[in-house]
Amino acid sequence: MSKGLPKRSEDYSLWYNELVKRADLAENSAVRGCMVIKPYGFSIWEKMQAELDRMFKETGHTNAYFPLFIPKSYLSKEASHVEGFAKECAVVTHYRLKNAEDGSGVIVDPEAKLEEELIVRPTSETVIWSTYKNWIQSYRDLPLLINQWANVVRWEMRTRLFLRTAEFLWQEGHTAHATAEEAKAETLQMMQVYAQFAEEFMALPVIRGRKTENERFAGADDTLCIEAMMQDGKALQAGTSHFLGQNFAKAFDVKFATKEGGLDYVWGTSWGVSTRLMGALIMAHSDDNGLVLPPKLAPNQVVIVPIYRGEAELEAISEKAKEIMMALRSKGISVKFDDRDTHKPGWKFAEYELKGVPVRIAMGPRDLENGTIEIARRDTLTKETFQLSEMPVEEKISSLLEEIQKSIFEKALSFRKEMTTEVNSWEEFQQVLDQKGGFVSAHWDGTSETEDKIKELTKATIRCIPLDRKEESGACVFSGKPSEGRVYFAKAY
Repeated sequence: MSKGLPKRSEDYSLWYNELVKRADLAENSAVRGCMVIKPYGFSIWEKMQAELDRMFKETGHTNAYFPLFIPKSYLSKEASHVEGFAKECAVVTHYRLKNAEDGSGVIVDPEAKLEEELIVRPTSETVIWSTYKNWIQSYRDLPLLINQWANVVRWEMRTRLFLRTAEFLWQEGHTAHATAEEAKAETLQMMQVYAQFAEEFMALPVIRGRKTENERFAGADDTLCIEAMMQDGKALQAGTSHFLGQNFAKAFDVKFATKEGGLDYVWGTSWGVSTRLMGALIMAHSDDNGLVLPPKLAPNQVVIVPIYRGEAELEAISEKAKEIMMALRSKGISVKFDDRDTHKPGWKFAEYELKGVPVRIAMGPRDLENGTIEIARRDTLTKETFQLSEMPVEEKISSLLEEIQKSIFEKALSFRKEMTTEVNSWEEFQQVLDQKGGFVSAHWDGTSETEDKIKELTKATIRCIPLDRKEESGACVFSGKPSEGRVYFAKAY
């Protein structure tokens, strides 16, 4: 199955694209710039969605749904917001088609022009804040903690499956608060929720940080983020949480009666993660044989492959396999028994290796006689023969899955440490970026001019100002001007 999968060391980009297609995760659509997420890929996204949704609800949020179309006038109410998204908007101008008089097909009916164009949502701040105006009158209506699962459209010409497509799936949280302190606490809390999800479920270590003014979300006063390191030494922004101040409340006149009897604008936040997380999951852990999935997000955590000749052997193995399946399912472990007679065991082994199933169990007639099974780990590609009388199989597999989850995280963490370099001069900075890549920890003078110049010269951006950084005075690697502390630079997706 994985024959001919390109090697990461030779062509990382091609390896990624081929893996996404061959592992049946997604494919390019006939609609330019859009993708089809296939059932196997979508089942991983569903597991991500379920865990995040649970975490949102545990922090007091509820789900709602807002329109896909946003009146153009809404976008122009928040100046920096429209400027940030203007170049990516898809615009609806007409509402009807008709047959061409010459019989050449359908055409847009020129008589059916909309009075006001509609934008296909690139993000929902404007349409949601226009709604909040009707929902919020008093401090008793606050905080308002809403999340939406939706699709968004940002017109992209250079696309890449999961990482950059014109349409993608995401969640966007939008909250309103009585005080700036509450809104800031919410912004921090949701960034931490994302970090916890990335580390505990995706087995993806992340740096928690703050975006510079240049990289901040359009319309926000502050943006917090989590940044991850991919195996090719490029960073990937895995989630953002924005403190919106009173910007959108002022743009849409969302005021509330305070406890003290006054009238004030509410304070807002917004936060989101998207199907980009699928790209991060693939690029952070997978190898030249295919996907490597952390057990907590694998659609099938275990697959059982019977090795047999003839119906009688299959029947005997199936009986034992069903026993094992029931035991595993009683522990909440998802398991698949692949008894297809259309493919040989070797082909199945390669397929499940390609698809990243964490644990593979093989059973043949000799195993039945000896009371054993063969257990193969996807992450390390190691095998062992397990005596079923040694301990309950569900306990063995359960602890193995925990060990795999931990091992995948530790491997990614040690890789990130290896790919993080502290530099103190411009020569060193350029050398590390060109020859090694990864995160470059360097002093920066805090100006947009320096940030822009570094980006222009090296294509590296400031990924974040780490939240746990030591305040240490130094000299900016580029300008030599005074600096208050180090920031992380990297080339990024």
